[in-house]
Amino acid sequence: MRLNKIQKTAVTALDDIKARDITVLDVRKLTSLYDTMIIATAESNRQVKALANHVRDRLKQTGATIIGVEGEETGEWVLVDAGDIVVHIMQPAVRAYYNLEELWAPPPAKRRARGADRAAA
Repeated sequence: MRLNKIQKTAVTALDDIKARDITVLDVRKLTSLYDTMIIATAESNRQVKALANHVRDRLKQTGATIIGVEGEETGEWVLVDAGDIVVHIMQPAVRAYYNLEELWAPPPAKRRARGADRAAA
């Protein structure tokens, strides 16, 4: 599967330059804009920029189309948009503040209220 190859390439590229706390989220049920969101932490704006460049270059090598890269000016949060995959590389304070994992986490499964199955009988 092409998506899986691109996803693995992005994660490997992040790992190459020592990104921390790499998280891969399947967001297909939450948005039609893309399938996978990858979030990683970098310790400095220099590392954020280096990771973004490395991810972009590695994805291009696999044949992925890079739609855009945002945030390179400051290096606090860089987004690499590769169509079906979006990679967010953030400094720790920015990642903690925006908490994308919680924002994009799949909704919890609905639970039946206690006794609801007895009441329905």
